[in-house]
Amino acid sequence: MVSLNENIRALRKKLQLTQDEFAQKLGIKRSLVGAYEEGRAEPRVELLQKMAAVFGLSVDSLVGVDLTKSEPKKPGVYNRGKEVLVVTVDSQRKENIEFVPAKASAGYLNGYADAEYVKELPRFNLPMLRQGTFRAFEIKGDSMLPLMPGSIIVGEYVEKLNDIKSGKTYILVTQHEGIVYKRVFNYLDENGKLFLVSDNRQYAPYQIDGDDVMEAWSAKAYISVQFPDVETKPEVSVDQLASVVLDLQKELFQLKSDKNLKK
Repeated sequence: MVSLNENIRALRKKLQLTQDEFAQKLGIKRSLVGAYEEGRAEPRVELLQKMAAVFGLSVDSLVGVDLTKSEPKKPGVYNRGKEVLVVTVDSQRKENIEFVPAKASAGYLNGYADAEYVKELPRFNLPMLRQGTFRAFEIKGDSMLPLMPGSIIVGEYVEKLNDIKSGKTYILVTQHEGIVYKRVFNYLDENGKLFLVSDNRQYAPYQIDGDDVMEAWSAKAYISVQFPDVETKPEVSVDQLASVVLDLQKELFQLKSDKNLKK
């Protein structure tokens, strides 16, 4: 039987939050957190939604799945095991935007679910981004021209991979490719793959397994001290990029068909 109070307590501890810190995130008194964790009271729906957002889960998972030991993988959701999204808040209990410099990319791959690691990242706020959970990443290389190397992409957290919209740009935190900023085409329902395309056509598109993605952030803004060079603006549209991806899919399908015929 699922115990909501035990789920709340276990997930709070997993985030390494005290009852007082957790209460501040929710905008309630610490004594209420204690009552919920001890099973002396049950939170209302609105508060359950806030808790689920802090834990990076759905309300259904919070109340219907035993999360005290392990969190099973769910279709279209990250293969994150027992990990939950870690965030920090400012003195007004508003979520910060944590910044991941390029030199910290390798460390983030190992520490993205570690509360102590995330708390050590530089952080800031942008007044135009008030609703949602955001994180900023410094990009390397010239694969996404006209955005210059060293630009900082601010992304909004994507809870479910199936919510990725084809043709939009995302920061993906992956096990094998590291942290990448690409235009993504979603084929998870068809073959479990995401196709990644660079705006700079000198870089070939490629595919990755959805299971390889640990976090996804939808690009919402960028910060740069260099203005884009209009001469480096990509000469192709998103529709043309989608056509390239479809052609690549056909080639892969034909290769598989040829192999099956030879068997």
